[in-house]
Amino acid sequence: MDAKQLQDELFNFLKANHTQSFSAQTLTDGLRLPDANGFTQVVQALASLERAGQIQEIDGSFRYDAKKEGYIGTFRSNAKGFGFVAIDGLDDDVFINPDNTALALNLDQVRVTLLTKGDATAGKGPEGRVEEIIEHQLDQEVGTFKLGSDYAGYIGTINVTDKKYANYQFLVAEGGVSASDGEVVVATIQQYPTPAMPKHLTGVITEVIGYQDEPGVDIMAVVHQHKVPAVFPDEVMQQAEAIPDHVLDSEWEGREDITDQSLVTIDSIESKDLDDAVVVWKKENGNFHLGVHIADVSHYVPEGSPLDLEAYNRGTSVYLTDRVIPMLPRNISNGIASLNPGVERLAMSAEMEFNRHGELVDYRLHQSVMKSHARMTYKAVNAILDGDLETREEYVDLVPMFEDMKELHLILAKKRTERGAIEFDAPEAQIIVDANGKPTDIKLRERGLSERMIESFMLAANETVAQNFDHLKVPFLYRVHTTPDLDKTVRFFEFVKALGGKAQGDPNKIRPIDFQRIHDEFLGQPSEQMVSTMMLRSMQRAEYSDESLGHFGLGAEYYTHFTSPIRRYPDLTVHRLIKWYEQAGTGEEAQAKYRDQLAEIGRDTSMRERRAIDTERDTDAMKKTEFMEDKVGQEFDAVVNGVMKFGMFISLDNTVEGLIHTSNLTDDYYMYEEKHMALIGRRFHHIYQIGQPVRVKLIRVDKEQSALDFVLVDPEAAPTTDIKVADDHRGSFGKNSRDHKHGAKDKPNQARRHNAGKPLGAPNHRRKPADERANANRKGRH
Repeated sequence: MDAKQLQDELFNFLKANHTQSFSAQTLTDGLRLPDANGFTQVVQALASLERAGQIQEIDGSFRYDAKKEGYIGTFRSNAKGFGFVAIDGLDDDVFINPDNTALALNLDQVRVTLLTKGDATAGKGPEGRVEEIIEHQLDQEVGTFKLGSDYAGYIGTINVTDKKYANYQFLVAEGGVSASDGEVVVATIQQYPTPAMPKHLTGVITEVIGYQDEPGVDIMAVVHQHKVPAVFPDEVMQQAEAIPDHVLDSEWEGREDITDQSLVTIDSIESKDLDDAVVVWKKENGNFHLGVHIADVSHYVPEGSPLDLEAYNRGTSVYLTDRVIPMLPRNISNGIASLNPGVERLAMSAEMEFNRHGELVDYRLHQSVMKSHARMTYKAVNAILDGDLETREEYVDLVPMFEDMKELHLILAKKRTERGAIEFDAPEAQIIVDANGKPTDIKLRERGLSERMIESFMLAANETVAQNFDHLKVPFLYRVHTTPDLDKTVRFFEFVKALGGKAQGDPNKIRPIDFQRIHDEFLGQPSEQMVSTMMLRSMQRAEYSDESLGHFGLGAEYYTHFTSPIRRYPDLTVHRLIKWYEQAGTGEEAQAKYRDQLAEIGRDTSMRERRAIDTERDTDAMKKTEFMEDKVGQEFDAVVNGVMKFGMFISLDNTVEGLIHTSNLTDDYYMYEEKHMALIGRRFHHIYQIGQPVRVKLIRVDKEQSALDFVLVDPEAAPTTDIKVADDHRGSFGKNSRDHKHGAKDKPNQARRHNAGKPLGAPNHRRKPADERANANRKGRH
């Protein structure tokens, strides 16, 4: 029985017996699930039903909540007043018209009732009404304070940074922290919109960040906007500072001494938190030994301690343009838990044996004491593997091992390709800033053989650890990337066939290799990026879960995160689980310790990962926009990377992105053709699609909104098409329109925050759908 079937059965039973309450154990017994983990499955299903507002939990028992008919979901607003509510179990989001929002704000948790169920054959989704705002997601705002207000009792207003609330006025009441005109502030909301004041938020200033033009204030405004914890509490720092800066004699007990192995770290030049070391050698039987040894961060972060609670609150390190907000204090991440060369360090070790076909034939997971024999950089290892004589001479003793590493990597990479792992190699940008934080250049990061090599080894370790605990059938934390949604897969296949490609495979039983074959078919073609983008759109988001659901993008049956406990809380949890089962065994009593915690840890850390990604993306977008401020009027080569009803998004060679609005397509009347994701001119039939090269000119820069507007330099150069587009109500736009007229499924605010919040159809150059660039993506930023 899958998770959805189990939820349906439990819900129907509780609804049929709505006058009674039942414990999770009683429900498990009644279902007579054959799986030994039946109780865990029932608890997970009940938790999902409770979050969806379909049942309620009272004193450990569950019952159907007859008083609150409807669904619980997240409201996403549109600037025009309407919105959508995403609800677990419903295929389509519920449309809420402006009269039925109950003044809900973006991302509020709401209870809705359905007014219409929708008609899939007619392309109409369900429509509903917000009955109750359960919880406001927004509890503070960030922006520039302006002294003075037209409203009595208020001392000023805040020009908010978050443009999702651009239609609201924030009134500042007395009683908060004092601020001067022009300072960027944080304000706590005291009063949400009311029928009397439907477009106003009111509150008091709680923190002053600094004046808008001061170095670093712009980034810290983004950090505060996303509520990323940036300062460690005193008790956390006191605990961190009490940790010795070297391995104590007593800490060797129960650990394997591997200090004589030729372990090396391989990172970018600027890295300071060296959390993984690797070693490879060939065995007498012709197989490869791969050792992946990870800093034992869990030894220094006791469960439930101030350090641990703060790390959980952060969830992950956040990597911004010129700084990092670490998950752990630096004397841990850059000190005792950093695998610096020539010093003893505590480690969690995954030692694996692979045959010549890339098959895992043996492995061991254990605690160890290690010593790095060299602090290598990607640049140096790439030079060695490229045959640079000077670098090879400098590291002559290690050169044979690097050659073995290359050979093993190629074997493992081939194995991943054979099973269907999907490889997207979109460019990543490094924004160079001066001492004042002003961007001076944007460089593309090179991903050489050594980066790919480390990726292979980290993937291998993560898969091995996940496989081990999945086979043991014990509660564990996994990194999952589930099978794409059926409807999205069908639409993607139709799109590929419309381009003349082969979309082989059963959408009901889609495999990674089916997607990989489509990707490979379009490699090197003008439509490659368009196909990659549509493939991205059809995939689910990777997340953390207590269920082993595999990783679709990697084509992996088992996957977890084990290799970066310095910067990711899930990895820290995985290390604790490894130690616990080693100590306590795998019986029922041992399994009970973490069983009820892991689902929540997965949800919370997935949410905090998303928070970090959004913060990083918004910061990059802002800095890229600032970099372009003095380039208005200049021309650039670009590629179309997203097409919407209101215009097209373009990407320059340096990954800077912007919008060409339909009102700036002045050579014709352009209409949107959804099936081909194209804008097509009605008179001259010029067509614009994802992946199409264009020449553009920058005409407007707005750093505050991270917005860049472009126009086409030579629209006559665009190709023509014989595709016919119906001129109907679904959203064709004339050359003078400034109305974004989002279709019914457009998400809020896509039109303006095009650099920061990526629209559907616009790829994110920093995150790959396969989810894992292992540590190679991160170790270049300290």
